[in-house]
Amino acid sequence: MDSADVDRFEAGRARLASLAYRLLGSAADAEDAVQDTFLRWQAADRDRIEVPEAWLTKVVTNLCLDRLRSAQARHERAAGAWLPEPLLAGDPMLGPADTVEQRASVSLAVLTLMERLSPVERAAYVLREAFSYGHAEIARILDITESASQQHVHRARRRVAAERRGGGEVDPASARRVVEEFLAAAVSGRTERLVALLTDDVTAVSDGAGLARRLLRYTSRERVAVFVRAGFKPTPAKRRLAGGSPAFHIAPVNGSPAVLAVLDDRVVGAVVCEVGDGRVAFLCGIAAADRLARLNETWRRHAPDSPVIDTW
Repeated sequence: MDSADVDRFEAGRARLASLAYRLLGSAADAEDAVQDTFLRWQAADRDRIEVPEAWLTKVVTNLCLDRLRSAQARHERAAGAWLPEPLLAGDPMLGPADTVEQRASVSLAVLTLMERLSPVERAAYVLREAFSYGHAEIARILDITESASQQHVHRARRRVAAERRGGGEVDPASARRVVEEFLAAAVSGRTERLVALLTDDVTAVSDGAGLARRLLRYTSRERVAVFVRAGFKPTPAKRRLAGGSPAFHIAPVNGSPAVLAVLDDRVVGAVVCEVGDGRVAFLCGIAAADRLARLNETWRRHAPDSPVIDTW
């Protein structure tokens, strides 16, 4: 393989990675899929490839579909312990992010909802919503008919819209103010204020400080408020688990404001909050170190804002 072929692949690597991340919900798995795509590009007869971008898109998409269909992936995801891997703003895997649909396709709520789609529905939805492929192109990538592509996208849109909390896009500054209020109420123990800051159909998902074998789920305002208050209440045991007394920052994660617990320049916990109509509609609490590995890499490369709370 000459340098021109390597350069051609590298020019599209970020796009392939962002596609694979949306399909798999895991940055680590997405990187593996892109590397496998490169190996196939390396071995291919490139003189017979008319449109390299289309060829590479088809290969990485089908590698991701193979992973989603594998027995191991089905077991892990069916076991009730799977969460999307959160990404800090500035991570190239979050792109493209020019349209509302592109930004929504990478939110933790939508990535979680896409678990309920079939692999082909998920691929058709991502290719259409996040990458603006036409149905003829999607049909060629997935080896289906155009009408099947239209049906898969329609069903996926309907299911995501029916189950998504919050809905439309929110001004980032307004969303941050809501989360600042939410954090202040959680830390101070004002449970009534917490309830008022949650939508009627709020959903919370957590990995139980990284210790739970199955995800914890809460679906009423009162239960979510109690769960949040318990999680943010400082105790000696929690400080020992965290390794000290972290500071709290607010930073964008997967397009939504997140409360990050930071200790010695390391994020030890994240609560991602999706906001709708001036209230929190979806929360995702993550503390398992392996789920925060890539977020931490990005965090260390960027100078963070001052903490909202200096010491917990």
